[in-house]
Amino acid sequence: MEKDIKHSETHHHHHHHVHHKVKSLLNSPTVKLLVCFLGIFVAYLLFGIVQESIVKGTYGQHDKFTYILSLVFFQCIFNAIVSKLILILRKTHQDTTPSKMYALSSFTYLFAMLASNFALEFVSYPMQVLGKSIKPVPVMLLGVLVARKRYPLIKYFYVLLIVLGVVLFMYKKPKETKVIDTGDLIGIGEFLLFVSLVFDGLTGGIQDKIRDKQKVQAYHMMFSMNIWSCLWASIGILITGEMYGLYTFLKVYPHVIFKMFLLGLTGAIGQNFIFLTIEWFGPLTCSIFTTTRKFFTILCSILIFGNPITQQQMFGTALVFVGLFLEQFYGKKKHK
Repeated sequence: MEKDIKHSETHHHHHHHVHHKVKSLLNSPTVKLLVCFLGIFVAYLLFGIVQESIVKGTYGQHDKFTYILSLVFFQCIFNAIVSKLILILRKTHQDTTPSKMYALSSFTYLFAMLASNFALEFVSYPMQVLGKSIKPVPVMLLGVLVARKRYPLIKYFYVLLIVLGVVLFMYKKPKETKVIDTGDLIGIGEFLLFVSLVFDGLTGGIQDKIRDKQKVQAYHMMFSMNIWSCLWASIGILITGEMYGLYTFLKVYPHVIFKMFLLGLTGAIGQNFIFLTIEWFGPLTCSIFTTTRKFFTILCSILIFGNPITQQQMFGTALVFVGLFLEQFYGKKKHK
């Protein structure tokens, strides 16, 4: 209290007033929402570019980077270190969340990520678009089942509007149909996609539960989830035995190490905003952000580079914006 009195004496009243205004502005939910969204948007835009250049690039004559689990492992270590540093700097209270909840949610998170990456190789293009866009739906449904969340019925409708808009926007009619002959693998892609979506929903549900019960802070969750993910990923690495391959690969192409560091950095910045979104608004909002991110990326490129936009895309855009707007303003009423 003393500090406050001194503070207002030394500073002019006007300055104090402005300072107060800025502070209350920064704490307003709308500003927090926008900051989180922009943070996720920019960080993952850069993240995507770096990841693409690592994974899609050809090295030497025909070497490819295939060490996906190791990449995930390094990211998790990087994220764990970053969140630990923030926790040390911010001197926060102890996290009382039981370890098994983190262990479980980081497992479902990793599994969903790997399953969807694998599944997208095997499913048709329309299924890919749908699979990437429908994520908020299982997060919502499993939030209801796992964390006993209650959403007003209208909120389901708004979320479906967003999903439908994204699907319409993303879907282009294929020029010629490429049929990948997978033989016996028919349906395995769809099955994996379904499993990955269920696991995505489970991750959200468990995070919701942690959030409701423990009032946990973003960086505690970020640290614990990543530490556990390190464990799961390292088990996976031991099973696939890709560590040695990666070691020899990096010896031949050391410039990839810098790219991996960049990937870690952009990923950590993105995760920072993701966990802040989860702390402030919950996993559903987070899932809506990450789902519409791609949509906004393409929309921006259309606006900036003046690419032509189809009627279907315009309709999709309208649906997404209407859905987002309504979900934010009218999806709030909680029926307990």
